[in-house]
Amino acid sequence: MKRLRGLSKPAWLALSAGAGAALAHPPFGFLPGLLGYGLLLALVDRTEGERPVRSAFWRGFLGGSAYFLIGCWWVAEAFFVDAAEQGWMAPFAVVALGCGLGLFWGAAAALYRAVRPTDCLLKVLVFAGALCLLEWLRGHVLTGFPWNLPGETWKAGSAPSQAAALVGAYGLSWLTVAAMAALAAPFAFGRRASTWSLFAGGVGVVAALYAFGAARLAHTLPVRADAPWVRVVQANVRQEAKYDVDKFQSIVDRYLRLTSMAPTRGRAPDIVIWPEGALPAAANDLFRPSAWTSAAIAHALAPGQTLLVGAYRQDEHATRIVYYNSLFALRRDGNELTPLGMYDKYRLVPFGEYLPLEGVLAPLGVKKMVHIGDGFTAGPAPRPMAAPGLPRVQPLICYESLFPGFTREGAKLGNGRADWIVNVSNDAWFGQTSGPWQSLNLSSYRAIEEGLPMVRATPTGVSAVVDGYGRARPGELLPLGAFGVIDAPLPPPLPPTPFARFGETAFWIMLGLSAVALVPALRRRP
Repeated sequence: MKRLRGLSKPAWLALSAGAGAALAHPPFGFLPGLLGYGLLLALVDRTEGERPVRSAFWRGFLGGSAYFLIGCWWVAEAFFVDAAEQGWMAPFAVVALGCGLGLFWGAAAALYRAVRPTDCLLKVLVFAGALCLLEWLRGHVLTGFPWNLPGETWKAGSAPSQAAALVGAYGLSWLTVAAMAALAAPFAFGRRASTWSLFAGGVGVVAALYAFGAARLAHTLPVRADAPWVRVVQANVRQEAKYDVDKFQSIVDRYLRLTSMAPTRGRAPDIVIWPEGALPAAANDLFRPSAWTSAAIAHALAPGQTLLVGAYRQDEHATRIVYYNSLFALRRDGNELTPLGMYDKYRLVPFGEYLPLEGVLAPLGVKKMVHIGDGFTAGPAPRPMAAPGLPRVQPLICYESLFPGFTREGAKLGNGRADWIVNVSNDAWFGQTSGPWQSLNLSSYRAIEEGLPMVRATPTGVSAVVDGYGRARPGELLPLGAFGVIDAPLPPPLPPTPFARFGETAFWIMLGLSAVALVPALRRRP
């Protein structure tokens, strides 16, 4: 506490800048907080003394730590699922995650201050480039954790979010940071003609985001009459219940009851979707022909109906048993389940599904969240799942939905674009917090980037059917804690977006522009 009381005014302002930017994200939605990026630029630019780069790093670190502590505090909830064994780790994990990610913002601030252009326009361009370059690294280093990118502040499905179809979430991050820094220019660098011109430019960028998005949303495609109908099942099973063997039967019954119920609207669904880890048992046991669960699931499905369900599976290798987090496609034929396809999760959650540096951390008492064998093994690189009678689909299992370009890479490896995205997730780990709402927002950006509809299924919410513009229509979203189903026609895929065609090319052009803005500053240095 003495350390906190001893913070200088710039340090408190840096914390406020990061907090404001974090509170701009859904579900908070305090968009004026976006000006925190401009405030952070002003604070970093004004560092003086013998060690200005070090001071800039400290202010950037404080801003980033505040940003990520607010954006990721819900992680603590996962440790209380097994409170006796892991509850003690919750505060340490939240602080370590927030401050660890804050290092990226600190490095960006130090990079900016090391060159510090004198022209106001160049300041904005270099700051946006430095921060977004480090944000890109955050999304790639050690498997990456691209949670709450600045460009994903705009609510998915809103007008500004549509720019992700052009430049992706990283490109939209650059535009967002640059625009907010420009808006702060008259207050950060003095009120004169050049800074007011920058302010007008920032207003112009924001207005362009809204105008482009409004025009794009005005030309939506209608749902086809022959579109397949999907049913999303949300059984509202808390994560703690899955560790109680006495509740296994009741969990199965909840899913079966929702699967077999009469249509809530339209016609009977063609595809039923259960979330990641719906049933707390291995797929090898659940779906084998002699298992009672296999017969019960087949009975709950209508003849010819397809079930997509997340479950872990075992695979025996020569020396050990390995485990995969998988998505299965099963169809009822007669009174049995016929396997149609399978997808193994490619991007695993560090500390959740596997333990990095296990030899060092395990003796310290640090454990994985998921107590399955020695952790999960990553599957092959992603590609769409093609199965008889099932529209070509790209699975995204939980964590995978955070990564821009994941579906695009799958299309390249799978020799063709998917017709839709299915995102199964186990957000029951995060309880009644902001985490599941943020997860919905972030995963919906993958639909905008690719122009593909996305169906999202979670055990406790938030589940939704999202169109290629990132929107869930009325009646096609189940909030936290809801028990029920969504019956909806699958929205049509849009034509391939510029992002689907060219990936992050536009983002690298933006970073190139930031790099060019460095040249005058570097020339002036001895």
